[in-house]
Amino acid sequence: MNYAEIKNFDIANGPGVRVSLFVSGCTHHCKGCFNEIAWDFNYGKEFTSKTEELLLSYLENPAISGLTLLGGEPMEPVNQKALLPFIRKVKEQFPDKSIWCFTGFLFDRDIVNHMCQTIPETKELISYFDVMVDGKFDEDLKDISLVFRGSSNQRIIKVADSLEKGEIISWSTDSDANS
Repeated sequence: MNYAEIKNFDIANGPGVRVSLFVSGCTHHCKGCFNEIAWDFNYGKEFTSKTEELLLSYLENPAISGLTLLGGEPMEPVNQKALLPFIRKVKEQFPDKSIWCFTGFLFDRDIVNHMCQTIPETKELISYFDVMVDGKFDEDLKDISLVFRGSSNQRIIKVADSLEKGEIISWSTDSDANS
């Protein structure tokens, strides 16, 4: 897997100050995407053990609330395969820091009802996520007033609660700030 960018003090992609990993590779190709350059799976730098060490060192900072995965597309199968071992380490070393994932796939239709049955990494990977922002960016529904979303069709989902109840449970700004 390659990655396009790392932000070690990001305040735009989840609550608090976060470390954000922008992975490379996306097959959605949403019109008006803010990060078209990351559609190419070969763009950027190789995600290596040194990259993991750097990200883990950034997460040691007590001011950091958590990690955010975006892209590109973290839930592309090839990216899941590379991310899973790293996310295991993050949860093991920083159990109180939240993990957010932005994806163009739909949580219920694409991830739970398809990927969890067909991609070996998916079920375990999403079990480590606190929140998932799902849905393709839709330029016609773009709304700059939305919190942590680019278009109004996208949902902010509390992953564990949604998996437990078998329905989408939304995260809101009233939710725990560390989620």
